[in-house]
This record gives sequence, C-alpha cells and structure tokens, in this order.
Amino acid sequence: MPLTQALFRDDAYFAEADAVVVAVNDDGGIVLDRTIFYATSGGQPGDTGSLTREDGTVLPIATTVTGDTKEDIIHVPAEGAAALSAGEKVHLAIDMERRLKLMRMHTACHLLTTFCQFPVTGAAVSVDDSRVDFDMQGATITKEDATEKLMALVRADHPVFTRMISEEELAANPSLVKSKNVRPPTGTGQIRLVCIGDDASIDSQPCGGTHVRSTGEIGEIHIGKIEKKGRENRRLRLRFGPLEG
Repeated sequence: MPLTQALFRDDAYFAEADAVVVAVNDDGGIVLDRTIFYATSGGQPGDTGSLTREDGTVLPIATTVTGDTKEDIIHVPAEGAAALSAGEKVHLAIDMERRLKLMRMHTACHLLTTFCQFPVTGAAVSVDDSRVDFDMQGATITKEDATEKLMALVRADHPVFTRMISEEELAANPSLVKSKNVRPPTGTGQIRLVCIGDDASIDSQPCGGTHVRSTGEIGEIHIGKIEKKGRENRRLRLRFGPLEG
C-alpha cells in the first residue's frame, strides 16, 4: 500500500480535503496520510495550493513532487512557510483554476495521439502551452488539419474515465503504450488506463495523470506551432483558444 492515499486518482475534481501529517523530511517536504495534490510525473507538473493548520496558519505549497517512488508524494512548502510536525491535522486546498487547465490540456494531449498515430517521444503539460513530440517517420501534418481533427473530438463531448488492468493484460496488449521510450511503472500488479469514448472506443492508454470527465470540457484549443526536432521528430504545441489566421 502507498504511504499516501492519492485521492486525485479516484476523483480529479477534489479541491479540498483534510489530512494528517505523516512525516516532514530533512528538506521540509511534507508527507500526508492522504492528498488531493498531484505530484510532478508523466509530463504533468505538480499541484500548488495550501495547507491550513488547526490554528488557522496557512502554509503555501509551491509544488508537489515524488520521492523514491511515484507512490511517495511530497508537498513542498513555499520558502519561509511555517514548519509542520508529524501528527498535525491540516486542511488541504489546491489551486483548482490551475489544476483544471492542466486537466483540460492533458486530456487534449491524449486526443492528439488518437489521430497522430506515431510513437510519442516526449510530452509536457502546462497551463497555456503544452507539447507532444512524435517520431513521424517522414509523415507530415499541418496545424490546421490537426486543429480541425482535435476540435471535432472536443465537440463530440466523449466521456473520459479510468479503469484498471493487470500487468499481464498490458503485456498482452503492447499497443496500449504510445510512448516510444517510457514504459508505465510496474510492480503493483495493476495498471491505470485513461479511456476516452463509450467503451473506450476513441482511446485507451496507461496514464497516472488527471483529466476532465468529458472532452467537451477541454473547450476551444488549437495547434499553435509544429516544430522540427531532429530528422524525424516533430513537436506539436497545444494552446487554448481558436486557431488564428
């Protein structure tokens, strides 16, 4: 069992919760018994927000990271924040406006891989400019065509959900993994899939990140730029808002 119960894995829309401090490491990083804060992983940055003590003292959280494993979730307080002690009860609140933008962007990155069906060589999610890198093997795509396909999937308002499969099932279905160089973590016996569409008809791939409940929540989004990164690699940049010009 993980040290910290990751509430965001069951419901990415949790904005507040209560928890107990389990430990504080030598660098001041805070480990809780349960959390709604997502830790930096898989190209998605860690959550920011605050922890509030029972006496009302507020500790700003600058970021959230993983420790020795991805199951170790460490809340990094802002410089100068008060120190906590193990056993203290705290109230958690994440910057939900930022989180929702990351959820929308992350889901859009998944959609991009459904029609740009090339090995993924890298990805990074941010609130205003995300990217997915593909080994396109000489193929080409325009930002106009990619935006049109992306927005068609957004407007269709497909459901987004998660389900668990065994490591054996993943091994039997290697095409579920779209990354060329990174394999999903194993060792727990279970793999979390993020699925899009009724009965996962649009997409299904391993992912531990946070996503919206339906593609319609992504809103207006476009491919702002396609960059050449090496002989075969192409970087597609996603940005909110309509495609201009």
